[in-house]
Amino acid sequence: MSKKKKKYYTVWKGHHTGVFETWDDCKAQIKNFEGAQYKSFDAFETAKQALKGNYYDFISKKGAFKSGLNQLQLDRIGQPNFNSISVDAASSGNPGVMEYRGVDTKTKKQLFIQGPFEEGTNNIGEFLAIVHGLAYLKQHNSDRIIYTDSRTAISWVKKKTCNTKLERNPKNEKLFDLIERAVNWLKTNTYNNSIAKWETKAWGEIPADFGRK
Repeated sequence: MSKKKKKYYTVWKGHHTGVFETWDDCKAQIKNFEGAQYKSFDAFETAKQALKGNYYDFISKKGAFKSGLNQLQLDRIGQPNFNSISVDAASSGNPGVMEYRGVDTKTKKQLFIQGPFEEGTNNIGEFLAIVHGLAYLKQHNSDRIIYTDSRTAISWVKKKTCNTKLERNPKNEKLFDLIERAVNWLKTNTYNNSIAKWETKAWGEIPADFGRK
């Protein structure tokens, strides 16, 4: 069995900032800290250098993307509509610490972010991100589309329900309050915005990706 590769965690915003050598130490800094900024790195020196920089310069920084699809498949899919916003979620564990955000698809400018929440799942985050995006666009009288890479979340939004198996408990009470608000918003609001699947195989990671894979 191969040995799990060691990770180093840079925390730009949290109860304490710095480079931490275990996920538990990192988690302690971001737990219940709204708007926490953190990312894992494979080398200590890389994590240390990253701490001197800006968080947004390191998330979703993956280099050039090379699609495994052939030209016919790429032509059939086409290019993304950049008159849009993209949403995504990140969860460290399932369940685990979760957060979500929305960005401008073209510029990757962050439009909103929520979390980290102490206990959530990626599907919940993706669902909340779409609903937050719909509310954001309605507030700004925008007809832009929303991209997500989660078919599950799209299905939940269409059904106006969050079909999670996660059970409510004191650790995730705040998150479930947010879920209830999201479901209520879907049931009491209309919208004309399209919700589209981000074609990861053709376009690479969605622009809202947190870059922690």
